[in-house]
Amino acid sequence: MNATDFAAAQWSHATGAGVDPHEYRRVTGGLTSVADWGPSFLNTGWAYLDRADEAGSSVSAGEHLLMAARWFHLATLAPYAEAGRAAAEADDALSRALTALEPGARRVSGEGFTGWLRGPSDAPGTVVVVPGLDSAKEEFLDVVSALLARGLAVFAMDGPGQGVLAATTTLRPDYEQVVGRVIDALGVARIGLVGLSLGGYFAARTAALEPRVAAAATVSGPFRLGWEELPEPVRDIMARRAGGADAARAFARHVDLAALAPRIAAPLLVVDGDEDVIPGVTNGEPLARLAPLGTYLSVPHGDHLLGTTRSDWLPRLSDHIRHALTGAQA
Repeated sequence: MNATDFAAAQWSHATGAGVDPHEYRRVTGGLTSVADWGPSFLNTGWAYLDRADEAGSSVSAGEHLLMAARWFHLATLAPYAEAGRAAAEADDALSRALTALEPGARRVSGEGFTGWLRGPSDAPGTVVVVPGLDSAKEEFLDVVSALLARGLAVFAMDGPGQGVLAATTTLRPDYEQVVGRVIDALGVARIGLVGLSLGGYFAARTAALEPRVAAAATVSGPFRLGWEELPEPVRDIMARRAGGADAARAFARHVDLAALAPRIAAPLLVVDGDEDVIPGVTNGEPLARLAPLGTYLSVPHGDHLLGTTRSDWLPRLSDHIRHALTGAQA
């Protein structure tokens, strides 16, 4: 795939993560090959770090740092030698941003996870946001903001093989073990769980196996994956994140919710985009149908992760989580 096609394929992914679409076009318009992607996005992130250093207030500095974190994360979407550095830069920029903007935010880390707990200490509920195959805690800041706006506390995390942990860990299917340790570390009795892309599988699986999940939602999550059906770029990413092609193939065999979906006791919202083209992810209706309290929301003009159509699903998802956790309307 050439640079133009790659940039077009990542368009809604990037703009959905919150970068300026005009700046995205400027940055990607100068690429001559996909190999230039990472360095160009790193340079863009570094420019935001410079703006943060020169900012006249902590608020402006924090805003620039949040944008830097987004660009650094997006730098990891194409394979290149310094992807680990970009993930570390994203993690550091987010840490600096939250230190400036939200002094009450708290870094929480444990075996197989790290992330930031944000929101009021007396929040009526706590939500864990789970990223996917090549996403990270820096990508879904708008999802976190929507949940925070409804008075909830939110823990956005990286798990095994994700974000800043991708350099030292690999994907694992038993993600419910990781979320269980997260719940213990947060010191809460019950949580809401939001999973995006492959994180949707992790969230649904966890909701079936971890009784402390009281509300759940998935966005563009797979119901079942077939290794041979996956597009080559997805197989390549999975191989990098799982520790090799054989490990990725074995991981993909675990992604099947047919037996687990009936065990999901929590209210579950399943969100799909009808224009999603990734096999196994294109139809989450069976998950919603098999889950005892499942609801299905299909957005006709939504693509994978529905990055260009946030208003069609994000408010409803956020309200669903709040109501299921607290019994209150948002």
